Amino acid sequence: MTVPLSVLDLATVDRGTEIGDALHQTVAVARRAEELGYRRVWYAEHHNMKSIASSATSVLIAHVAAHTSTIRLGAGGVMLPNHSPLTIAEQFGTLASLHPGRIDLGLGRAPGTDQVTLLQALRRDHQAADTFPQDVQELQGFLTGESRISGVDAFPGKGTNVPLYILGSSLYGAQLAALLGLPYGFASHFAPDALEQAVAIYRQRFRPSEQLAEPHVIAGVNVIAAPSEEEALELQLRTRRRRLARFLVPGRDLSDDEADTLLASPQGQQVLGMMRYTATGSPEAVREYLDWFADHASADELIVVHSAPTAETRLRSLELTAAAAELQPT
Repeated sequence: MTVPLSVLDLATVDRGTEIGDALHQTVAVARRAEELGYRRVWYAEHHNMKSIASSATSVLIAHVAAHTSTIRLGAGGVMLPNHSPLTIAEQFGTLASLHPGRIDLGLGRAPGTDQVTLLQALRRDHQAADTFPQDVQELQGFLTGESRISGVDAFPGKGTNVPLYILGSSLYGAQLAALLGLPYGFASHFAPDALEQAVAIYRQRFRPSEQLAEPHVIAGVNVIAAPSEEEALELQLRTRRRRLARFLVPGRDLSDDEADTLLASPQGQQVLGMMRYTATGSPEAVREYLDWFADHASADELIVVHSAPTAETRLRSLELTAAAAELQPT
C-alpha cells in the first residue's frame, strides 16, 4: 500500500449476541490490528443504536488501551455538540496521561443519533452545533494549556496536547479543518457524495498550525475481504441485507426475500449508495481497490471499516487485508 491503513471499529453487536461479546471483540480486533501493522483504531460515538456498542467512546478506548501496547487509539469521533469541551478535555487528558503518545481525538459536528434521542434523552438542541468551531478551539486550549476561559484549566488534560482531527461528510468540516490547520477525516464509508470536493477544498485552503505543517487527509472505506471472490460477494449481500433492515425497518428481522425486495426499491438503492466505496473480493482485489481509492480520494491514510456480517469474518477480513497490503508491525 502507498498509504497507511487504520481501522474504524463500530463495536458491532451481531444478531444473537450480547453487548459484552461485542466489547470483548473490540479488544481482539485492536490486539490483532496492532500485531498486523495497522496505524490506529478508532471508535465512533453513536446513541440509541442497538447494533453499535461504542456510545461511551472514552470508556471503550480506556478498556482497549489497557489490553494493547503500541497501537494508537481514539475517537472517530466524539460528537462534540453533545458535550462540554472541558468534559472531553478531562476524559482524553486522562487517557493520554495513562497511555502517552497513543491517544487521538476525532471530533464531529453531527449528533450521532436520531432527533428524539438528541432532544429528549441527550437534552441537546440543534443550535448546539452552531458553536462547533468555537468549541473545538476551546477544547484545543484546554489540551494545550492555553485555556480560553480565564481561571479554568483541564486537570487531567492541560499540556497533554492530544492531537485533534476534524471529521465530516460535507464541505463544512473541510473548511474548518483547513482554517484551524488540523487533520481532516472524511466519512466516505457511509456518506460518499462530497468526498472529492471536500478534500480539494481542504487541501487548497489549509493553513499550517502548531499541530500540523502539511494537510493530512484520512478517508473512510468499507472492506469485505475473503479467500475467494465468491465468498466475498456472498458476505457483501448479507451485509447489505442487514444494513438495509437497520436503516429502513429498525427493530424488525427480515427474511432474505423481503430484504432483497427492499434492496431493489428506490429506498434500498439509496441505502446501498451509502456504501459506494467498498472493497469487496479476494485479498488481491481488495488491495487493488484500496490503491485506487487512496489515489481517488487524494488520501494520506485510509481508515477501513471491515463490514462483513460476523465477528469471525470481520477479523479474517482484517487479517487478509493486512497481508495483501503488506503491512509491517512497528
